[in-house]
Amino acid sequence: MTGILKNRYQAGQLLAEKLARFAKQPETIVLGLARGGVETACGLATRLSLPVDVFLVRKLGVPGYEELAEGAIATGGIEIVNSDVVEEFQVSQREIQNLIAVEKRELQRREKVFRGSRAPLNLRGQTVILADDGIATGASMRAAIEGARKLGAARVIVAAGVAPLGVYLSLRPEVDDLVCLLTPRDFRAVGLFYEEFPQLVDSDVCKFLSDAREAASPTAA
Repeated sequence: MTGILKNRYQAGQLLAEKLARFAKQPETIVLGLARGGVETACGLATRLSLPVDVFLVRKLGVPGYEELAEGAIATGGIEIVNSDVVEEFQVSQREIQNLIAVEKRELQRREKVFRGSRAPLNLRGQTVILADDGIATGASMRAAIEGARKLGAARVIVAAGVAPLGVYLSLRPEVDDLVCLLTPRDFRAVGLFYEEFPQLVDSDVCKFLSDAREAASPTAA
């Protein structure tokens, strides 16, 4: 597929076409990387009639160049640091640990907001489809992959709207399957490949999850 995606939800539904073999499969769950990936996950899960939930990942941005990831943390106590980036930008261990502490607090806050009273994720023996609107450097997705495996996932599938070709090729051997709608060589930012790409807030994520669960309810019209 080439071109521009309409929005995150549409990306999820298009990804579902590539993952149709998982429709209504038992012990299979779709997890959206918050925030942007949750809407994509809901579109995918709704089309495949699968349960959906949120997976928390926080990027560790290089001080002064926050959009550039030097690593990431994720649900399950996962911490990944890219030593090449750390060395190139001469980030000290103290800076790294301070950043990890800050992002851990934010991850825990979001966990409470998005999960509420629901039990922590139990992925043991499950096929997990990790969904995101796009993958830039791969740091956040790698943290999510490691986190899902640490929580007992039997298989890990990655589904994303867009990823640079190089990142796509490097990630592919690390998972059981990787599907991506767009894999451009010329890549600057995920949002450039969407017609609609609004900034999301916590309440958006909660609404996406609530709407998807309501649609999946046996009592839904």
